[in-house]
Amino acid sequence: MAGWVMWMLAAGVLIVAELATTTLYLLMVAIGLLMGGVAALLGLGIEWQLLVAAVVALAATYLLRRSRFGKRSRVKAERDPNVSMDIGQSVTVDQWQHDAATDGAGGEFTARIRYRGAMWDVELAPTATARSGLFYIQEIRGSRLIVGNSPDQH
Repeated sequence: MAGWVMWMLAAGVLIVAELATTTLYLLMVAIGLLMGGVAALLGLGIEWQLLVAAVVALAATYLLRRSRFGKRSRVKAERDPNVSMDIGQSVTVDQWQHDAATDGAGGEFTARIRYRGAMWDVELAPTATARSGLFYIQEIRGSRLIVGNSPDQH
């Protein structure tokens, strides 16, 4: 079997594996293998074929990592609505209490509310205004709800 055929078969195996993993990195290595096959078709020696495959795979992986597809989102789990269904939900706070123990630590106002059948401690987000009424959950820290005045306020 010709050398270029082996390169193409190896690339095909990686493409199939990529479909199962959906990480895109195997696809970048497969592109390198395809270029190694092209080098074999051009009649270059095995050393050059390996070098072309390695350089192209590394360059493709580097470019993927620098693109928006290779970057991971940096959302904290306690603020991510995909992790907790409570983020963005509304709650009603009737009365706020000034918590002197947390002065200067960001959460000066606290409350106790009933939410989903249980009692929860609530802390006012630093950018929110303490008043009675409707609030939206922005974050959950342990058993404490951090709330703000609007659903998109962070």
